[in-house]
Amino acid sequence: MDVSIRPVRPAQFEDLGEITAQAYLGDGLLDFGAEDPYLEQLRAVGRRAAEAEVLVAVDADGRLLGGVTYVAPGSPWADIAGDHEAEFRMLAVAPEARGRGAGEALVRACIDRARAAGGLSAIVLSTQPSMLDAHRIYRRLGFVRTPERDWYPLEGLSLLTFRLEL
Repeated sequence: MDVSIRPVRPAQFEDLGEITAQAYLGDGLLDFGAEDPYLEQLRAVGRRAAEAEVLVAVDADGRLLGGVTYVAPGSPWADIAGDHEAEFRMLAVAPEARGRGAGEALVRACIDRARAAGGLSAIVLSTQPSMLDAHRIYRRLGFVRTPERDWYPLEGLSLLTFRLEL
């Protein structure tokens, strides 16, 4: 599949928000289902694009396949990144586009941005234990688990962390 990565366009904010929300809902990643307050953040693509960099994967026909939020140091979207680390969040691929390389292409684009930024030591991420397909991508690209940085944003919700040295 021919996949291109580029910044999200305003006309895609709503569609990417729904792809992201539906990916998390469909994969059972939200404790409170359709009432989960995190859905608001998943759908807030315009706000994320104003405060971080939102990238999208599109196919040869321009069809939106998924997206990710790349977080530079100092961004309000950083969860675990230190002073000299980038981070990415909210990686999501539409169910019908999975297995075609869109997720890996989005992660590679984040790595490329972190390397191009200069002065960064690593790129980091948080993930749920059940996101096994994503974990395989991260490991294949050289990320290593950093259990000492695992955290709990809500009671009962544990997030695993990974880090890639740049």
